[in-house]
Amino acid sequence: MDTVNESVARIELIIGRKVKRDISQMTEWAKGNLARAAEAIMNTPNAHVGIVTGFYIQHAEPPSPETDGLGGTAHLAVGLANAGIPVTVITDAPCAKAVWAVVDALPEPVNLEVVSTTESSVLRLRQHLETGDRPITHLIAIERVSPGSDGKPHREHGWDMSRETAPLHLLFSAPAAKRRWYTIGIGDGGNEIGMGSLPKEIIESGIPNGEVIAGTTPVDSLIVAGVSNWGAYGLLAAMACTKPALREALLRYFTRDMDRRFLSAAVETGQAVDDSRVDNPGRPQMSVDRIPWEQHAALLEEISAVVASQLS
Repeated sequence: MDTVNESVARIELIIGRKVKRDISQMTEWAKGNLARAAEAIMNTPNAHVGIVTGFYIQHAEPPSPETDGLGGTAHLAVGLANAGIPVTVITDAPCAKAVWAVVDALPEPVNLEVVSTTESSVLRLRQHLETGDRPITHLIAIERVSPGSDGKPHREHGWDMSRETAPLHLLFSAPAAKRRWYTIGIGDGGNEIGMGSLPKEIIESGIPNGEVIAGTTPVDSLIVAGVSNWGAYGLLAAMACTKPALREALLRYFTRDMDRRFLSAAVETGQAVDDSRVDNPGRPQMSVDRIPWEQHAALLEEISAVVASQLS
C-alpha cells in the first residue's frame, strides 16, 4: 500500500515524461509542486477554483485554440464540481467556442467566464472574481500563454500572439500579499503562465527559442508535464490521494470514455486543432500534441492505477 507521498511522487513522474522536448531540468526544479498544489486546494475550507485555459492558433484551419489544455480543464472542473467545490472556467473570446463546447459536455455544471482581448475586460473580471458571493480561492492556468521578456506572448517558434490573446496573466501577476487567491500553473513548453517561477536560464538553455518565448508570469506552484493535459490529470489524481474522503467524488468521471467525450466536444463542436506548425496549419483532429487520443487515455488509466494502489 502506497503512502500519499509515494503515490503523488509516482504520479508526478508519469506526467513529467518527455514527449517532444527535453523538460527534465524543468520537471526536476518543479518536483514536489504537484503535492503542494493538491494540498493547497484540498486543505482550504469553502474553496472556489478558477481555471484559465485556451491557447489560440491564428493560422490554423480554421483559426481555433489547440486541443491541449481543454481536456485537462474538463477533468479538473468536473471532478471538483462533483466533489462539491465550485468551479469557474475562464477564457477569452477567440477561444470561447472550444472552451464552451467542453464545458457544455461536462456532466456537472460549472461557471464559464469569457473576456474580450482587452486589458480592461480582464481587470473587470478580476474585480468580479474578488468580490463575488463566493470569491475565488485558487486560480489554475492550464496551457495558457504568458508574456515573454518583451512583454508579448509567443508561440513555441516565436510568433507574437498579443493581438489575439487576452492578458489573462494579469489575474496571476499581482504580488502574493495583494492577491486573493493561490496560483497554480500547468505547462509543457516554457511559454505558459507559471513558467516565470523557473530560473530563466533553464528555459533559455533547454527549450528552442527559449530566450524569446520564456514565460515571465510566476505562480505559487508550478506543475511541469510532458503534455499540459497530463498535468491536470495529475493534479486531480493527487487531490484524490490527498483527501481520501473525496476520492470517489473527484474521480467519478476520470475515465477513458469521459476523456474521449471531452476531446470529441472540443474537436467536433469547438473545432479545436492540433499539429499546427509553421509549414503545416493545424486542423481539428482527435489528438493532443501530435499524440493520438488513445495514448492519452492509456496514461490517464496508468495514473488511475496509482490512486487505486493506495487503497490496496
